[in-house]
Amino acid sequence: MIKAIVTDIEGTTSSIQFVHEVLFPYATKKLANFIRQHRGDSAVETQLRDVADQAGLDINNTEQLITQLLQWIAEDKKITALKALQGLVWEHGYRNGDYLAHIYPDALTELINWHKQGIDLYVYSSGSIHAQKLFFGFNEGGDLQYLFKNYFDTTSGPKRESESYRAIQKAIGIAAREILFLSDIVEELNAANEAGMHTAWVQREPAPLIRHPQHQCVNNFADIQIPD
Repeated sequence: MIKAIVTDIEGTTSSIQFVHEVLFPYATKKLANFIRQHRGDSAVETQLRDVADQAGLDINNTEQLITQLLQWIAEDKKITALKALQGLVWEHGYRNGDYLAHIYPDALTELINWHKQGIDLYVYSSGSIHAQKLFFGFNEGGDLQYLFKNYFDTTSGPKRESESYRAIQKAIGIAAREILFLSDIVEELNAANEAGMHTAWVQREPAPLIRHPQHQCVNNFADIQIPD
Protein backbone atom coordinates (compact mmCIF):
# COMPACT_ATOMS: atom_id res chain seq x y z
CA MET A 1 0.00 0.00 0.00
CA ILE A 2 1.31 3.44 -0.94
CA LYS A 3 1.77 5.72 2.08
CA ALA A 4 3.90 8.42 0.46
CA ILE A 5 4.33 10.02 -2.96
CA VAL A 6 7.54 11.81 -3.92
CA THR A 7 7.32 14.07 -6.97
CA ASP A 8 9.72 15.87 -9.22
CA ILE A 9 8.74 19.42 -10.27
CA GLU A 10 10.09 20.46 -13.67
CA GLY A 11 8.26 18.60 -16.46
CA THR A 12 6.19 16.67 -13.91
CA THR A 13 4.00 18.91 -11.76
CA SER A 14 4.94 21.98 -13.73
CA SER A 15 5.99 23.21 -17.16
CA ILE A 16 9.62 22.97 -18.22
CA GLN A 17 9.02 26.21 -20.12
CA PHE A 18 8.32 28.15 -16.92
CA VAL A 19 11.62 27.03 -15.42
CA HIS A 20 13.70 27.56 -18.56
CA GLU A 21 11.98 30.64 -19.96
CA VAL A 22 11.19 32.50 -16.73
CA LEU A 23 13.20 31.33 -13.71
CA PHE A 24 16.58 30.59 -15.31
CA PRO A 25 16.74 33.83 -17.35
CA TYR A 26 15.65 35.82 -14.29
CA ALA A 27 18.45 34.32 -12.19
CA THR A 28 21.01 34.87 -14.96
CA LYS A 29 20.00 38.52 -15.29
CA LYS A 30 19.80 39.30 -11.56
CA LEU A 31 22.49 37.07 -10.01
CA ALA A 32 25.54 39.33 -10.38
CA ASN A 33 24.00 42.42 -8.81
CA PHE A 34 22.28 40.30 -6.14
CA ILE A 35 25.63 38.89 -5.02
CA ARG A 36 27.35 42.29 -5.11
CA GLN A 37 24.56 43.80 -3.02
CA HIS A 38 24.34 40.93 -0.50
CA ARG A 39 27.97 40.10 0.22
CA GLY A 40 28.16 39.75 3.95
CA ASP A 41 24.72 38.14 4.30
CA SER A 42 25.26 34.80 6.02
CA ALA A 43 23.07 32.82 3.59
CA VAL A 44 24.97 34.21 0.61
CA GLU A 45 28.43 33.87 2.16
CA THR A 46 27.86 30.22 3.04
CA GLN A 47 27.12 29.37 -0.59
CA LEU A 48 29.92 31.54 -2.00
CA ARG A 49 32.37 29.74 0.28
CA ASP A 50 31.25 26.44 -1.25
CA VAL A 51 31.62 27.92 -4.76
CA ALA A 52 35.15 29.09 -3.97
CA ASP A 53 36.11 25.70 -2.51
CA GLN A 54 34.66 23.73 -5.42
CA ALA A 55 36.14 25.97 -8.15
CA GLY A 56 39.45 26.73 -6.43
CA LEU A 57 38.78 30.48 -6.32
CA ASP A 58 39.56 33.29 -3.88
CA ILE A 59 36.52 33.79 -1.64
CA ASN A 60 37.22 37.54 -1.62
CA ASN A 61 37.18 37.89 -5.42
CA THR A 62 33.50 38.59 -5.99
CA GLU A 63 33.74 39.02 -9.74
CA GLN A 64 35.52 35.68 -10.23
CA LEU A 65 32.84 33.96 -8.19
CA ILE A 66 30.12 35.60 -10.26
CA THR A 67 31.82 34.58 -13.51
CA GLN A 68 32.02 30.97 -12.29
CA LEU A 69 28.37 30.92 -11.28
CA LEU A 70 27.23 32.31 -14.63
CA GLN A 71 29.35 29.70 -16.39
CA TRP A 72 27.70 26.95 -14.36
CA ILE A 73 24.27 28.34 -15.25
CA ALA A 74 25.20 28.33 -18.96
CA GLU A 75 26.34 24.71 -18.61
CA ASP A 76 23.18 23.76 -16.64
CA LYS A 77 25.26 22.36 -13.80
CA LYS A 78 23.36 20.76 -10.89
CA ILE A 79 25.62 22.24 -8.23
CA THR A 80 24.10 22.65 -4.78
CA ALA A 81 25.63 26.07 -4.02
CA LEU A 82 24.48 27.45 -7.39
CA LYS A 83 20.95 26.14 -6.85
CA ALA A 84 20.86 27.72 -3.40
CA LEU A 85 21.94 31.11 -4.75
CA GLN A 86 19.44 30.88 -7.60
CA GLY A 87 16.78 30.20 -4.98
CA LEU A 88 17.68 33.39 -3.12
CA VAL A 89 17.44 35.40 -6.35
CA TRP A 90 14.11 33.78 -7.25
CA GLU A 91 12.78 34.66 -3.79
CA HIS A 92 13.27 38.32 -4.65
CA GLY A 93 11.30 37.80 -7.87
CA TYR A 94 8.45 35.96 -6.17
CA ARG A 95 8.13 38.47 -3.34
CA ASN A 96 8.37 41.35 -5.81
CA GLY A 97 5.45 39.90 -7.79
CA ASP A 98 7.52 39.45 -10.94
CA TYR A 99 5.98 36.00 -11.59
CA LEU A 100 4.04 33.08 -10.10
CA ALA A 101 5.16 29.47 -10.44
CA HIS A 102 3.29 27.27 -12.88
CA ILE A 103 1.43 24.06 -12.02
CA TYR A 104 -0.55 21.79 -14.34
CA PRO A 105 -4.26 21.71 -13.35
CA ASP A 106 -4.28 17.90 -13.25
CA ALA A 107 -1.28 17.90 -10.91
CA LEU A 108 -2.94 20.41 -8.61
CA THR A 109 -6.18 18.41 -8.49
CA GLU A 110 -4.50 15.08 -7.73
CA LEU A 111 -2.04 16.47 -5.20
CA ILE A 112 -5.00 17.93 -3.28
CA ASN A 113 -6.90 14.63 -3.57
CA TRP A 114 -3.94 12.56 -2.35
CA HIS A 115 -3.40 14.95 0.53
CA LYS A 116 -7.06 14.59 1.54
CA GLN A 117 -6.70 10.80 1.34
CA GLY A 118 -3.93 10.94 3.93
CA ILE A 119 -1.04 10.12 1.58
CA ASP A 120 2.10 11.99 2.65
CA LEU A 121 3.50 14.13 -0.17
CA TYR A 122 7.14 15.04 -0.73
CA VAL A 123 9.16 16.89 -3.36
CA TYR A 124 12.54 15.84 -4.77
CA SER A 125 14.05 18.34 -7.19
CA SER A 126 17.49 19.50 -8.28
CA GLY A 127 16.44 22.99 -7.22
CA SER A 128 17.26 23.87 -3.61
CA ILE A 129 14.75 23.16 -0.85
CA HIS A 130 14.39 26.91 -0.39
CA ALA A 131 13.56 27.30 -4.10
CA GLN A 132 11.05 24.44 -3.92
CA LYS A 133 9.21 26.07 -1.01
CA LEU A 134 9.07 29.35 -2.92
CA PHE A 135 7.82 27.53 -6.02
CA PHE A 136 4.86 26.05 -4.19
CA GLY A 137 4.38 29.05 -1.92
CA PHE A 138 4.06 31.61 -4.73
CA ASN A 139 2.10 29.46 -7.15
CA GLU A 140 -0.71 29.93 -9.67
CA GLY A 141 -2.66 27.43 -7.57
CA GLY A 142 -2.17 29.52 -4.41
CA ASP A 143 0.07 28.78 -1.45
CA LEU A 144 0.49 25.01 -1.79
CA GLN A 145 3.12 24.44 0.88
CA TYR A 146 0.53 22.83 3.15
CA LEU A 147 0.35 19.88 0.77
CA PHE A 148 3.93 18.74 1.33
CA LYS A 149 5.35 17.08 4.41
CA ASN A 150 8.97 17.65 3.39
CA TYR A 151 11.32 18.53 0.53
CA PHE A 152 14.52 16.95 -0.80
CA ASP A 153 17.21 18.37 -3.07
CA THR A 154 20.71 17.40 -4.23
CA THR A 155 21.93 17.36 -0.63
CA SER A 156 20.27 13.92 -0.63
CA GLY A 157 22.39 13.01 -3.66
CA PRO A 158 22.19 13.11 -7.47
CA LYS A 159 18.76 12.35 -8.90
CA ARG A 160 19.98 9.59 -11.19
CA GLU A 161 21.66 7.51 -8.46
CA SER A 162 19.79 4.87 -6.47
CA GLU A 163 21.57 5.76 -3.22
CA SER A 164 19.81 9.14 -3.27
CA TYR A 165 16.43 7.41 -3.18
CA ARG A 166 17.58 5.10 -0.40
CA ALA A 167 18.54 8.19 1.59
CA ILE A 168 15.11 9.71 0.94
CA GLN A 169 13.34 6.48 1.90
CA LYS A 170 15.32 6.40 5.14
CA ALA A 171 14.42 10.04 5.86
CA ILE A 172 10.73 9.39 5.21
CA GLY A 173 10.89 6.38 7.51
CA ILE A 174 8.73 3.84 5.66
CA ALA A 175 9.49 0.91 3.37
CA ALA A 176 10.52 1.71 -0.20
CA ARG A 177 7.63 -0.41 -1.53
CA GLU A 178 5.24 2.04 0.19
CA ILE A 179 6.60 5.00 -1.78
CA LEU A 180 5.60 6.10 -5.29
CA PHE A 181 8.04 8.37 -7.17
CA LEU A 182 6.88 10.58 -10.06
CA SER A 183 9.18 12.07 -12.70
CA ASP A 184 9.48 12.89 -16.39
CA ILE A 185 13.08 11.57 -16.50
CA VAL A 186 13.39 7.84 -17.01
CA GLU A 187 16.92 7.67 -15.56
CA GLU A 188 15.59 9.09 -12.28
CA LEU A 189 12.79 6.54 -12.31
CA ASN A 190 15.26 3.73 -12.94
CA ALA A 191 17.27 4.82 -9.90
CA ALA A 192 14.17 5.04 -7.70
CA ASN A 193 13.00 1.63 -8.93
CA GLU A 194 16.40 0.15 -8.17
CA ALA A 195 15.98 1.47 -4.61
CA GLY A 196 12.69 -0.44 -4.39
CA MET A 197 10.18 2.35 -4.97
CA HIS A 198 7.13 2.24 -7.22
CA THR A 199 7.44 4.65 -10.14
CA ALA A 200 5.34 6.59 -12.64
CA TRP A 201 6.79 8.15 -15.78
CA VAL A 202 4.89 11.39 -16.44
CA GLN A 203 5.18 12.23 -20.14
CA ARG A 204 3.85 15.72 -20.74
CA GLU A 205 4.69 16.01 -24.44
CA PRO A 206 1.64 15.73 -26.77
CA ALA A 207 2.77 12.45 -28.29
CA PRO A 208 1.87 8.78 -27.91
CA LEU A 209 3.03 7.29 -24.62
CA ILE A 210 6.37 5.54 -24.57
CA ARG A 211 5.86 2.28 -22.71
CA HIS A 212 8.40 0.99 -20.21
CA PRO A 213 8.46 -2.44 -18.57
CA GLN A 214 9.45 -1.10 -15.14
CA HIS A 215 7.39 2.08 -14.86
CA GLN A 216 3.75 3.09 -14.98
CA CYS A 217 3.46 5.49 -17.95
CA VAL A 218 0.99 8.40 -18.03
CA ASN A 219 0.40 11.73 -19.75
CA ASN A 220 -0.99 13.45 -16.66
CA PHE A 221 -1.63 12.95 -12.97
CA ALA A 222 -5.27 11.98 -13.48
CA ASP A 223 -4.10 8.71 -15.07
CA ILE A 224 -1.75 7.71 -12.25
CA GLN A 225 -2.81 4.47 -10.54
CA ILE A 226 -1.88 4.22 -6.87
CA PRO A 227 -0.51 0.69 -6.35
CA ASP A 228 -2.19 -1.42 -3.66
